[in-house]
Amino acid sequence: MDREKVKSFLDSLGPLSFLGFILLQTLQVVAAPVPGEVTGFIGGYFYGPFLGIFLSTIGLTLGSLLNFSLSKTFGRPFVDKFVKKETLDKYDYLLHHKGAFLVFLLFLIPGFPKDILCYILGLGHLSTREFLVISTVGRFAGTVLLTLGGTYIRHHQYYRFSLLLGVAIVIVFLSMVYKEKLERVFRILHVISRRKAKKRQE
Repeated sequence: MDREKVKSFLDSLGPLSFLGFILLQTLQVVAAPVPGEVTGFIGGYFYGPFLGIFLSTIGLTLGSLLNFSLSKTFGRPFVDKFVKKETLDKYDYLLHHKGAFLVFLLFLIPGFPKDILCYILGLGHLSTREFLVISTVGRFAGTVLLTLGGTYIRHHQYYRFSLLLGVAIVIVFLSMVYKEKLERVFRILHVISRRKAKKRQE
């Protein structure tokens, strides 16, 4: 995407430019009109690190939740329109047999099709709360990486980008070390969610 055209579009929205960027991030998750890596860089390039991360996180969370909710509401026939059968079968098996921690790791992996993953997860047994925790936290490292990358590019600080890769590696390593604790948290959330559901039924 041409940065000047995007800048002109956002500037034309005036005070609503922040909402325009959030909408752009949301749409790239749902319909993928542009790659998420591009919008992530745009956030850092135009809004700086802190505001860029904040706005991107809101947009990505809304888009992820929309994908998950659509899948949960309309089921497999709906998801089949967006996800290839081979991909669906492959990751459906992994997700249902490896647990929530694997889902978290998949969100951490750079370049992994997280938007498609949201559709697949909507067919599983994760509650909306569990999904929001996993997807938001799992996407955060990538959001920071892309946003800072855009900020550094704007200021021609290319050498700093390599340091971000090291940070991403450390985050993945720590998640592996605390695997059992993370899984315990997700199990607790799942139990709480099921208990509340039973109370509503009673």
